[in-house]
Formats: sequence, structure tokens, C-alpha cells
Amino acid sequence: MEERKEYRIGELYNVQNGLSKGGEFFGTGYPFVSFKTVFNNYFLPVSILDLAETSEVDRIKYSVKRGDILITRTSETAEELGMSCVALSDMPNATYNGFCKRLRPCHNDIVLPEYIGYLFRSKAIRSIFNSLSSMTTRASLRNDDLLGIKLSLPTINEQKKVASILRTIDTKIELNRRINDNLEQQAQALFKSWFVENASYSGVSISEYFLPNRGKNLLVSDAKGGKTPVVAGGLTPSAFHNVANTKAPVITISASGANAGFVNLWGIPVWAADSSYIDSTIVSNIYFWYNLLKYNQKNIYESQTGSAQPHIYPKHIGNLLIPDLDMRKVECYESIVASMYLQINEIQQETKFLSDLRDTLLPKLISGELKINDLNC
Repeated sequence: MEERKEYRIGELYNVQNGLSKGGEFFGTGYPFVSFKTVFNNYFLPVSILDLAETSEVDRIKYSVKRGDILITRTSETAEELGMSCVALSDMPNATYNGFCKRLRPCHNDIVLPEYIGYLFRSKAIRSIFNSLSSMTTRASLRNDDLLGIKLSLPTINEQKKVASILRTIDTKIELNRRINDNLEQQAQALFKSWFVENASYSGVSISEYFLPNRGKNLLVSDAKGGKTPVVAGGLTPSAFHNVANTKAPVITISASGANAGFVNLWGIPVWAADSSYIDSTIVSNIYFWYNLLKYNQKNIYESQTGSAQPHIYPKHIGNLLIPDLDMRKVECYESIVASMYLQINEIQQETKFLSDLRDTLLPKLISGELKINDLNC
């Protein structure tokens, strides 16, 4: 019989809120773990690309060491609250953002960081975080509630076995990510070489070629739970539906919220909800326009209107000034990069399969329902 013990998080970890600084402190300096990095990763990447000007006192108080769990403590939606990211090594001189909390382990012989990274992303723990969120204008997570959460933990040896299986899947997922990043960088480098360097401008805007269509809002409660992503204002699908209102490939641009203006490319049809979209029914050469918009991502963010709730409308995209275009060159570029993006999409689908496999195994292994000996590995 597997030995499991129950602990409150407060028995295992100390909590510390993150570092808040003004925008002028970002872009140079020392490694800084952003909200997005925490949200998107079970485990901290080896290299932290975001930078912030921090003091020695900051780097001591808000340090990041092996075993630390960074957790999103506030967000516009309850679903984005309590997302965790675990450090598997010390991160010299790194600090973390003020929208996160840090849990630092008190006992290194009870919890394995590789295991806890999966435990905190399991549906059981995620549902606890969702139930604890206090929602006013923003969802938030209180320290007392966080430290009072109970964890059922197996022995360290069992934790190592579970983590090994799940990490094997994640290693392949990470390899796929690096391949896709490389393909994306090739497409972007070619775009800059052909359409940015030595470009001429004569006041032409995107609206002279097209305007994005506005999506059609779909409540999460009305989504039918199929395989079609529902693209709203967040960085990830808000739900899944059984029909699409776009054709692939399709560009989506988040319409409202903190991520208003975020440009994304989908290799499958999606339901555009709280977002604008651009597909082949609107304009040809989708991959070219995607790279042009991504190159202008900062300008798009700066076009946001509204203070309490930022918005980006199709007219804001239409107003973007672009280089003078030789459409024959545009079509040539499209023909070159199309195969890259088809490969990216194939790898994304494989990654989704692996992610689904991991997410199926995770709760069963974490709970002890599925024993290591039951797996043929």
C-alpha cells in the first residue's frame, strides 16, 4: 500500500509577494520572471529573457531558487489565478513580478520540485484555487487561503517515479517547441530582410488592403465542448466549441482586456469571439500579413483605447502604416514560408496530443489511482 501523508501548504512553504516596479524599470538589467512566463510554464525556463533594473536588496528579497513555486496571485479572470511555475534550479540575480506569489520550501526532504510542478497544475489543485478566488474587479488569492490548502503527498521515491514519466513527455513537448521557434524565427528573419530593411513608406495603411472582421461573442456556457478553440481576450482559448466561424490559417487579434491587441496565428479553424480575425475570405497571403502584424505588435498594443478595459478594434489595425509593397514579392514570400507554417501546425498537433496524454496521466498518477507498475514503460 502506497504511503501518503497530508500537509498544509503552510507546513511546507513560506510565502512572499513579488516585486512591483514602474514601466521605466523594464527592458534592461537583471532577469525578471513575468506573469506570462509563470502562466505559460509548469517549470521555469533555463533562460529568462525579460529584464528589469533591480537593486541588490530586491534580488535578495525576491530571489528565485530551486524548489520555489511562483503562483499568479491576481488576474482579470478566476481561471488565470493560481497558475504555478516551479524553479528546478537557482536563478542567479533573478526576481519575479508583483502579480505573483513565491512559495519557498521549508523542507527539502518532503517535496520534490519536479513532482510539485505537476501536482499544482493538476485539476484537483486548480479547482481549489478557483474556489478560493475572491472576485471583485479582479480575481485575487489571499495568503491565508493559499497556505491552508491541503496536499496529499506520496514518498519522495514515488514522487521521483511519477515526475520521471511526466517529464519524459514534457521533454518531447519542449523539443517540439524549440523546432517551431526555429521555424518561426526563419520566417521572421526573411520577412525583415525583404520588407523591413530598406523599406520605403508613402503613408499607406493596412485599410487600403483589408480590415479584419469582428468575431461573434460566445459565452463559455454556450460552447459545446468540441475541438474548435474559442478565441476571446486571453492568451489561451476561453473554451472549445463544435463549429468554427473562420477558415484556417487564420490570424486572431484579441479585442479587449489586458491582452487586447495580441496577435496569434492558428493552423486550424477557430471560433473568433472577443477577437478580430483575418482569414482567406478577407485577404490572401495570410502568413505574410501575420508576420507584418507580429512585427508591429508593440504598435498594436499602443493603439489600445479605454482605461478600465483596454480595447483594440478592426479600425486600429486598419490605421497601421505599412511599407510600400510589391505584391509579387509578397506572394513569393508566402510561397516560401507556407511549408514552414504547415510544419509548425503539424508539430503543434503532435504537441497537443502529447499534452492531452500528459494531462490524462497526470491526475491518475498524482492521486495514486494509476500505479507506476500499471504502465508499460
